Amino acid sequence: MAATPHRLEVDRVPSGLIRGLGLWPATAIVIGDTIGTGVFLVSSDMARVTGSVFLVLAAWLASALICLFGAFCFAELGAAIPEAGGPYVYLNRGLGRLWGFLFGWMNSCLQMPVGMATLAAGFLRFMGFLFPIIATPLFTGHIASYSFVFTAAQPLAALVIVVAVGVNYLSVRMSGTIQVVLTSLKIGTILLIITVGVLLGKMHAPESGPAVSLGMGTLRTFLTALVPAMWAYYGFNELGYLGAEIVNPQKNIPRAILLGLLIVAGLYIFANIFYFHTLSLSQVSQSQHVASDVVQTCRLSGGGGTNSSHGHLRFRRPARSDPCRRSHSLRHG
Repeated sequence: MAATPHRLEVDRVPSGLIRGLGLWPATAIVIGDTIGTGVFLVSSDMARVTGSVFLVLAAWLASALICLFGAFCFAELGAAIPEAGGPYVYLNRGLGRLWGFLFGWMNSCLQMPVGMATLAAGFLRFMGFLFPIIATPLFTGHIASYSFVFTAAQPLAALVIVVAVGVNYLSVRMSGTIQVVLTSLKIGTILLIITVGVLLGKMHAPESGPAVSLGMGTLRTFLTALVPAMWAYYGFNELGYLGAEIVNPQKNIPRAILLGLLIVAGLYIFANIFYFHTLSLSQVSQSQHVASDVVQTCRLSGGGGTNSSHGHLRFRRPARSDPCRRSHSLRHG
């Protein structure tokens, strides 16, 4: 017991980072880090597995509640240990330095680099949809039996990473402002899709799936549907990495995590209600891009045409949020 006060005193040594992120930038980080391709794609997988609109919506709601319990844990940890490193610090303190060390190396050598590369590649894939010249092949290379196509997207993806790192290195407040703007665009996109659907979409003829009966089969399909839904909610825990850069962390970290997760859950559930309002269960289960098929249906219902030779308007989303998602500033802002 005598060692506890000394340990807390050591834990509060200044890290040298600037606490420049308020409640709204922190909330924007949680929302932007969570919303990705999940809500636009996985509903079709869940519909195929369950064969029931009720079970799909129940899985989204149950996943939100399960993640809410996890959010309470991360909110408590973030408020108690508001330091840079997040899970590294939590493991180091809770389980021992070995586990924190292993997590730190895994995070530095695998998770973060792969995540940033995936974000940049997804961002350029989306940009290639808007500007096809980016995806134009420049040359084809060969390494042993493996061949790869080199386009302008690869160096541009690396440039996106450099720019994101530079922004976060130069100013905490600037990166927070950029995060708020980009997250607002993502929320606005989902709200726009829902609004357009309500105004232009026509409700499909009711299609009753098989009756939901309580049993092991229903439980198995429900638990299977939880997997992609919970993957779509992943991201609320990332705010812990920025614990040393948040203003008044004891209050703002719990508020940002809980508020961000609740906003995401509301958007996800309303988006799925809108999907099944516009498309039938069989149409959703057969769709490869639910959101774009819903928009296409609304455009046809509203008298609009299509923008491609195949009559389908596809919206491709980056793999996760924007490249500034995992912002870690390294110097004074």
